Amino acid sequence: MEAQIKHYENKLAYEMDPSDLFEALNNGEKIIVIDARRAFGYDEEHIPNALNIPHREMNEETTKHLDKDVLYVTYCTGIGCNASTKGALNMTKLGFKVKELIGGLEWWKIDGFATEGTKGVKQGLKIECAC
Repeated sequence: MEAQIKHYENKLAYEMDPSDLFEALNNGEKIIVIDARRAFGYDEEHIPNALNIPHREMNEETTKHLDKDVLYVTYCTGIGCNASTKGALNMTKLGFKVKELIGGLEWWKIDGFATEGTKGVKQGLKIECAC
């Protein structure tokens, strides 16, 4: 039982689902969302306010402007894509605190959240800040 408890604790320490991310962003938590796909995918559709840093381009130079005291959440298209995992690994190796978004952009939209981009879904729940 101890091993199983540790497994689930580790899973929650390294992953986040779309509703938890949406809630955290709306609560003003220090989170930056990173789309780890190539630019053309980001340009078509992405989570609002996400940065686009393709996992293949993550290095000391391309991340030097980022705050290491913030939690970064990486995502990609969905469960058939591992760009978010590669991005999370790269960011962790570079010394950042990272979680991976479960289900990526696909599950973000299934949960009814808005997206931006040339093919973005404007309707849906939007991230809002009351501060």
